Amino acid sequence: MAKSYVKFEVSADVVSKTYEALQQIKQSGKIRKGANEVTKSVEQGIASFVVIASDVEPEEVVIHIPKICEQKKIPYSYVPSKLDLGKSIGLNVPCTAIAVENAGSAEHNIKDIISKVTGTASPSEKPQQKVEQKAQEPKREKKEQKKEQPKKEATQDAAMPAAEN
Repeated sequence: MAKSYVKFEVSADVVSKTYEALQQIKQSGKIRKGANEVTKSVEQGIASFVVIASDVEPEEVVIHIPKICEQKKIPYSYVPSKLDLGKSIGLNVPCTAIAVENAGSAEHNIKDIISKVTGTASPSEKPQQKVEQKAQEPKREKKEQKKEQPKKEATQDAAMPAAEN
């Protein structure tokens, strides 16, 4: 039976790349392990990527992590086994979740995993993103103009009751 906190499936290819990247990060970066440490890291905005095991019992231990990651706009992924997750970072015990705080030499691998999991453009497609951002700039100006109009109306409404008195 699928867990209620698992919001999407991750391909076996992405799972194996995640385990490899975590091994590299253990050597050259900084991670926090366990549901409590991951929660702290996400809430403080330090985490850049979170990995959650899909076989956690009881699921209440990690059910909050995807929600707070979405609130803080921190990408996250799942792996099928908490035992394999622990082994990937050199532990002899299972690990429910991991927060990557500094990717170290695995930064490119983590960005690749994030792009596959979230469906966003990969680092090689950045020029296309800049074009899209430029196209959105005029929309911002229109929103600013709309914000100014209610201010003018409010001052006019305030002036009317004063004129009636």
